[in-house]
Amino acid sequence: MKINAVKWGGALLIILALMAGSAWTAWAWQANAYGQRLAAKEAAHQTERTSLANANSALVLAEQSKRLALEQWLVASEKAYYRALSDEKTKHARLRDRLATADLRLSVQLDATATDCDGVQTATRTGGVVYGARRAQLDPAHAQRIIGITGDGDQGLIALQACQAYAKEVSGTK
Repeated sequence: MKINAVKWGGALLIILALMAGSAWTAWAWQANAYGQRLAAKEAAHQTERTSLANANSALVLAEQSKRLALEQWLVASEKAYYRALSDEKTKHARLRDRLATADLRLSVQLDATATDCDGVQTATRTGGVVYGARRAQLDPAHAQRIIGITGDGDQGLIALQACQAYAKEVSGTK
């Protein structure tokens, strides 16, 4: 009986060793499969993060290029605005100087249907530039004020045009 017990004990020991070996092999296989799945998920996650980072970089670069283009447009626009403004100021200064030196006189056209005091319409001058119209010259001081007012108006219009161009550029409407 002892021999049978030893036989059975040895067989039982071999069976336990085989079971332990198969359990260890199954555990190692599952750990390897789980590790591979985790590695695949990590690789997919890393690929997704890389593509998101690339998309964000492309978006940032596009916005930077838009900003640079807008800044360049603003610089060019400001140069054009100041050039137009200084040209207009120079033109008005020359006009004021010509008025001050009596090199130029402002005149206004009088109503063609107006009559003199005696009720008879005056005849047109033969040497006038504007045919059929009577003209009256303005006092130089009044002419200076009129030129100043029109100069301010021209500067306002130039500033308005610059603001409208800026608003159109910023809003994207053409």
